[in-house]
Amino acid sequence: SGEGASTRSWGVDEKVSARGPSIRREFFAKKCLQRVSCKGIFASMTENEASRTDETSEERTLDAGALKALAHPLRVRILDLLAERGPQTASSLATLIGESSGVTSYHLRALAARDLIHEVADLGTARERWWERPRGRMSFSGPTDEMTPSGRAAAQIVEDEFFRNRHQRLMDHLHRPQSQVPQEWRDAAHHVTTMLDMTAAQLQELGERIDAVIDEAVQLYRDQSGPDVRRVTIRADLFDLPDARPRAAAQHRTTETEELS
Repeated sequence: SGEGASTRSWGVDEKVSARGPSIRREFFAKKCLQRVSCKGIFASMTENEASRTDETSEERTLDAGALKALAHPLRVRILDLLAERGPQTASSLATLIGESSGVTSYHLRALAARDLIHEVADLGTARERWWERPRGRMSFSGPTDEMTPSGRAAAQIVEDEFFRNRHQRLMDHLHRPQSQVPQEWRDAAHHVTTMLDMTAAQLQELGERIDAVIDEAVQLYRDQSGPDVRRVTIRADLFDLPDARPRAAAQHRTTETEELS
């Protein structure tokens, strides 16, 4: 995590959950747990496509130079697509993004110059080069007061585009025609939103437990292949709501008012 890192979460005594196309609302009894969770200011993009022999997990925190090199909407999108779809060429990325191959080629070279992507030598030809994201977790710090103005601006662009792409992926999933999604994948999809009154230490501990579950899944299912395997996304958002009063405090305030009246 690191200094300035934050985790995110939301809900109330109402939990909004969804499986596949259907959404149900369950109203909790007062003491029931409400949940939902993401890596916030310290966002992460995780890629685990390429085969590897060791089981150690690599993690890279982007320095100011790499962050500035990434600070362009198309570059964030390209990095995202390489994580989602695996190795691509300038031409295939151009088709996916809706730009010319000259534009995507330019941005690929800029990303490669900062070692944010690598060329896949055994896939390339004299006319076309293939690119991939390095294996492991890539983290970046969101804008902080300690950064220079240019560094803060770069971090803001990367963070905004990262979460914009993340949200768009969710909207694409929700708007996909039901006929295009097999029943087993409709049943497997899961969305949960909830809220809870917690301390900062409790929220951090919950985030660490969620991270551990996700890390375990990455190790367990890494490099699977087969006719029933699909690429999936797992996300979590844990964060405070500074303008919301804790439910217990609000109830105590109501009781005091009743006693005075």
